Amino acid sequence: MLGSLEHMALSERFAARNYLPLPVVLRSGSGAWVIDVDGRRYLDCLAGYSALNFGHCHPRILARAMEQLTRITLTSRAFHHDQFGAFVTDLARLTGKESVLPMNSGAEAVEAAVKVARRWGRRVKGVPENSGTIITMSGNFHGGTTSVVSFSTDETVRADFGPFTPGFRPVPYGNLAILDAAMTSDVVAVILEPIQGEAGVIIPPPGYLQAVRELCTARGVLMIADEIQSGLGRTGRLFACDHEQVVPDVYVLGKSLGGGVVPVSAVVADNPVMSMFTPGSHASTFGGNPLGCAVAHEVVGLLAEGDLIRRGAMLGERLASGLFPLIGRGLTEVRMRGLWAGIDVDPSVGTARAVSERLLQAGVLAKETQGFTLRLAPPLVISEAEIDLLIDALRTAVSG
Repeated sequence: MLGSLEHMALSERFAARNYLPLPVVLRSGSGAWVIDVDGRRYLDCLAGYSALNFGHCHPRILARAMEQLTRITLTSRAFHHDQFGAFVTDLARLTGKESVLPMNSGAEAVEAAVKVARRWGRRVKGVPENSGTIITMSGNFHGGTTSVVSFSTDETVRADFGPFTPGFRPVPYGNLAILDAAMTSDVVAVILEPIQGEAGVIIPPPGYLQAVRELCTARGVLMIADEIQSGLGRTGRLFACDHEQVVPDVYVLGKSLGGGVVPVSAVVADNPVMSMFTPGSHASTFGGNPLGCAVAHEVVGLLAEGDLIRRGAMLGERLASGLFPLIGRGLTEVRMRGLWAGIDVDPSVGTARAVSERLLQAGVLAKETQGFTLRLAPPLVISEAEIDLLIDALRTAVSG
């Protein structure tokens, strides 16, 4: 059996270096805990960037996946299958929308949302052909495809990948006046993360989302909320938009929709928008496959029960009570909603990468997202005692 060093050496030798992982090789996991190939346990406080909101190997999700694995896993959408209808019905009901387009990765769902917004702009709003503009936000992260990075403002993901897809207009996140000025007649949609995850859990000013909603309605523009990381219980509500009682025209979902088992994403909207998709206009061989639908349907069931969402809100308060006292004692700022926190590390104690490496040594997994920002996103199944363990480890890691 290979040890950690041998596994990492193989990765360095044969894998593209598009990630810089922490030096740990994980073998198994359950709940909020994982075990590496050398037998050491770690408290997972990143949860796959919210893909593992329900923890590792959640028994209900795993049982549903195992059951479906023995029946049928893929048909393509060329045929109906018995898992599809029930899944899209219950996801539509959960989200309060009328129609669901299942996809695989979050980036695929974002691409689909861009396409439906452009066609809606052409066919419903009457924007001239090939001129539908989508307003985006500075600091965004919506995925890694060529079109998606075309509206990123992060040069790390853009450098030397051009030429880029036209038709996107970036504005500063949280600045309503500039957004208003950017709303020219060719604009068909505004896409934004209600909380920007990759940027460091950046929360917009109070009332901003509501003002964006009102502005989009007044100008006849679709509001698209990318809730891939922030949605499905992460912030203590079903959606981060719910904190301002905002309902966008389009939700983009992903990550935890697949229960940490399979990649499942979705675009969810009402029929006047989703009817823009017609047979042959958008496709995915694996999108809406039987295995993915079965797993995601179980996820929808867990969310509909509400217990895990309420747990995220309650444990978020406990996490906050431990994090905010560390401001001035190794941290310079804490931003959080529910069980999602972006914490800025005082440069005097090192970079966020250095702090994540200290946490690793203490048996806690977290990851930097910017030079001095650490992101925490423990699974919703974490316990109060485990939250306290995280806070104790972090206090030590930033003590200098």
